[in-house]
Amino acid sequence: MSVGNQSGDPGRWPGLGRVVHDRRRAARLTLAALAAKTELSQSFLSQLENGRTNSSLRSLQRIADALDTTATELLATADTAPESVLVRAGEGRLHQDDPGQDGSVRSLVHGRRDLRALEFTGGTERGAREFTHQNDELIYVISGTITVAADGTEVTLSTGDSYYCAAGVRHRWWAHADDTTTLLLAVADGLTVRRAPHRPPRT
Repeated sequence: MSVGNQSGDPGRWPGLGRVVHDRRRAARLTLAALAAKTELSQSFLSQLENGRTNSSLRSLQRIADALDTTATELLATADTAPESVLVRAGEGRLHQDDPGQDGSVRSLVHGRRDLRALEFTGGTERGAREFTHQNDELIYVISGTITVAADGTEVTLSTGDSYYCAAGVRHRWWAHADDTTTLLLAVADGLTVRRAPHRPPRT
């Protein structure tokens, strides 16, 4: 894996543990209960909440699932500059001690924006997790090759290819190599997209 500790952006989300703590308390869950729901150790969760360790992307997604939210929402809430409109190259990557085969993720927007934009590097084992979103999503391959599985069909995408995934469609995707870079764009969950009423074509 080409992405290591030094590629993270620990200054972007120093309060992530506090956000997890607050969400857990709001959900009336003890550390033991959250550990059981996420299959993560209680000691790890305690260290995360107290800012003494970092979370992998997979662990953060497990925590988000248990708290009935998304990893993107947790990161957005913890962002130290939620109003900023600028993300420089090299900024915005989730700091992970060991990204593993899930790869790394970089947020291209600050805070809780209407548009969600994530840049993934690697992710050869991401296909083990299935996603369903409230709004449409665009998957674009910046470099490399990925496979998208949706509606019972698998399609391979290479550099420059894109895949439009409609709201509510269960899907998963995975990279073919650790240096693959994939961009995901979507309207944030929880927002209602107003669509123009369908009108039959004029005759």
